[in-house]
Amino acid sequence: MAAPPPCSSCSCRIRVRKQAPARRALPTVASLVRFLLLLVVSCPPALVSAARGGGGKHAAARAQQTLFRASGDEREAYRRVMARMARMDRDSNMTIQSPDGDVIRCVPSHLQPAFDHPVLRGQKPEDEPVERPMPPKRVGGAAEEEDDEDVFPQAWSDGGKRCPEGTVPIRRTTARDVLRASSARRFGMKARASRARRDSTSSGHEHAVGYVTGDQFYGAKASLNVWSAKVASAAEFSLSQIWVISGSFGNDLNTVEAGWQVSPELYGDSSPRFFTYWTTDAYQETGCYNLHCSGFVQTNNRIAIGAAISPTSVYNGRQFDISLLIWKDPHRGNWWLQLGSTGQLVGYWPSFLFTHLGGHANMVQFGGEVVNSRPSGSHTPTQMGSGHFPREGSNRAAYFRNVQVVDGDNSLVPAAALRLVADHPACYDIQGGYNRAWGNYFYYGGPGRNVHCP
Repeated sequence: MAAPPPCSSCSCRIRVRKQAPARRALPTVASLVRFLLLLVVSCPPALVSAARGGGGKHAAARAQQTLFRASGDEREAYRRVMARMARMDRDSNMTIQSPDGDVIRCVPSHLQPAFDHPVLRGQKPEDEPVERPMPPKRVGGAAEEEDDEDVFPQAWSDGGKRCPEGTVPIRRTTARDVLRASSARRFGMKARASRARRDSTSSGHEHAVGYVTGDQFYGAKASLNVWSAKVASAAEFSLSQIWVISGSFGNDLNTVEAGWQVSPELYGDSSPRFFTYWTTDAYQETGCYNLHCSGFVQTNNRIAIGAAISPTSVYNGRQFDISLLIWKDPHRGNWWLQLGSTGQLVGYWPSFLFTHLGGHANMVQFGGEVVNSRPSGSHTPTQMGSGHFPREGSNRAAYFRNVQVVDGDNSLVPAAALRLVADHPACYDIQGGYNRAWGNYFYYGGPGRNVHCP
C-alpha cells in the first residue's frame, strides 16, 4: 500500500490524547511524538508513522533512547535525512510496492541524491562510456565465455516491473531505518573502524580475501555467488564484495566498492542486498552506502541499489551468482559499475569525488568481511558467505570466479599473483586455484564461532 502524501506545509500537528499520569514513569510514546515535532521542520509520512508508534514498542523504545539523548548535531542530521525522504517522495512519479515490504520510488534521474552535490547541481547523468574493457582471450584466440544470464532478479522487479525511462529506482528510506543507526550523522556510512584488509587486525572486522597490489589498476571484475548469510546481531553485518583501492591506508584511503551484504541495522531484515560504497578518507567523514549521500550517480531504471537479491544459492543445490565489473572510463575518468556479462550499467562514481582514485588504483581486493562484536565475550556466529568452509567446495562454499583486473590498455586480464589471506582461518578461511572454466578463483567463508573458533 502506498504511503500517504507529504504534509502540504512545512509543519504539521499530530494530536495526542492527554492522560493524567497515575505515577512517575519513563518517557512515553506521546512524549516521543512531541520531541519529534520539535526535531524536524518537515513532516514526511514515514516520520508520522514512526511518531504514531508504527514500529512497535521496541522501535519506540529505541527511538526514545536515541532521540532524547541526541546532540544538536544529531538532531540536525535527523532533520536533513527526513527532509531528503520527503523530497524523494515529492519528486517521484511512480511507486512500486515490493513483496518483501520495500517501497521503490521512481525518481527523475537528475533529481537523485547525487545531484545535491554543488558540482553536479543542475546537471544530468553523463552518457554511457564509448569504450568498455575488452575481455581476455582464450588460448586459440576465442574470447572468454560467461555462463551467467543477463538478468539481475530483485524482489521488487518480479514480473518485469521497472521504472520509466528517465527515472531511477530508489529504495525508500524510512524513519525506522534512521533510528536503527547508531548515529544519524553517520546514517548510511560504514563505521570508522571499517578497514580494507591490510590494517583490519584489531577493528572487529574480519576478512577472507584475495588481493593484488604493486601495479596500476583501472578496474576489476569477478563473478560471486549470493547467499542468505545468517547475521547474529543487528550490530553486525556479513558482506561479499570487490574493493578498488588507492592511497596509503592512512586517512587518505580512497575506495569504490560493490557486492552483496546482509545488514539488519541498515536494512531492517536479513535479506542479501545489492550495495555500493565509496570513501575518500578511509571511512572517516566521506562516502556512503548506495544513494544515501551525494556520490554515486545511478543511470539504470531496472536495478534498485539496496534492494534484496532473489533467488539466492542453495546449499548442495542450485547456485546463483552475479558478475560485477568496476572500471575507470579512460576518456572522462569516472568509475563505472556494470552488472552481468552483457553489460547492464548501473551508474558511476564521478572522478571529482576522489584524490588518489582520480588517477588509478594501486590495490584490488575480492572476498568477504564480517563484523565480530564478540557477543557475551565469544566470537560471533555470524556467517561469511555460505557459512561453510572453503574445503567443502562446489555447491556448498561461497566463491569468486574469473577474478580479473583492468590494465592500462583498458583490457581485462587475469589477476596475476593473486594473494589469499584470512584474518582468522579457524573462523573464516579461503582456498584458491585455477582452471579453464573459472580462471583464477577461490572459495571462502565459514560459520564463525565453532569448537576451533571459540
